[in-house]
Amino acid sequence: MKEPDPRTDTELMAERQRRFEEDLIDAYDEELEMEVDDRIIDGPTGFTPEYRDARKQYFRELFRLQGELVKLQDWIVATGHRLVVIFEGRDAAGKGGAIKRITQRLNPRVCRVAALPAPNNRERTQWYFQRYVSHLPAGGEMVLFDRSWYNRAGVERVMNFCTDDEYEEFFRSVPEFEKMLARSGVQILKYWFSITDEEQEIRFQNRIHDPLKQWKLSPMDLESRRRWEAYTLAKEVMLQRSHIPEAPWWVVQAVDKKRARLNCIHHLLSQVPYHEIEHPLVELPPRVYHEDYSRQPVPQAMIVPEVY
Repeated sequence: MKEPDPRTDTELMAERQRRFEEDLIDAYDEELEMEVDDRIIDGPTGFTPEYRDARKQYFRELFRLQGELVKLQDWIVATGHRLVVIFEGRDAAGKGGAIKRITQRLNPRVCRVAALPAPNNRERTQWYFQRYVSHLPAGGEMVLFDRSWYNRAGVERVMNFCTDDEYEEFFRSVPEFEKMLARSGVQILKYWFSITDEEQEIRFQNRIHDPLKQWKLSPMDLESRRRWEAYTLAKEVMLQRSHIPEAPWWVVQAVDKKRARLNCIHHLLSQVPYHEIEHPLVELPPRVYHEDYSRQPVPQAMIVPEVY
């Protein structure tokens, strides 16, 4: 039998409120840890009053927008909406950071991230769009593509991983492919994260000198730095030839990471006609106790050592 709790109802309510606030703060700490990982608070100006104030404003707005993303998620589930959001940009442009902040509070069964590796030998012989199709959303889902079929217009073109004929065929096909998706009810949002030459160099240097971020640098990333101008031309052609009413491109000014995240999320929310979905009141059922129930002790050998 359950032992009676000696505390009063007021004490129990106060304890529950304290635990609720702790859990809330713990959830927000995830975002704070990401910012520390970004090393943004380091440096001589990291703790100035102006910086602290800007930081508070950033978090306040981020948490508000993330609350709206939860409402968007509920609406997508309730209506069976299908949403594709494409994130493109140069290496170190901040695509991954924006995606993290979008997905952070959402259900991974509703909001999925597709980040495909380089195609294998079999995929290279398939219809170019084939390997992306299986990642498209079903009803009540949104999929964020961390790079997408536009690899052909960017890295494959610059690095000579595709022929001229394949490149031209891509631009003949991609408008029709996206129009077909739009006609079938899939909404497509395409974002290009734009940074300057100087900003990319700074971010690459930071990755080189930060052991926790060196994994983000690949030989392809370093080569892309050398071919900056070729990437610029490829990007300009891509935006010109694949900007269609059914799936337009949107450029996010991304030199300031925080502003870029907020602006991207705000714009994404503005492009979907969502509204808050009413949910029935949730009531926690009472715990059922049985006289014959006996909890078995866990063997000590199975307990994770409490090092901390």
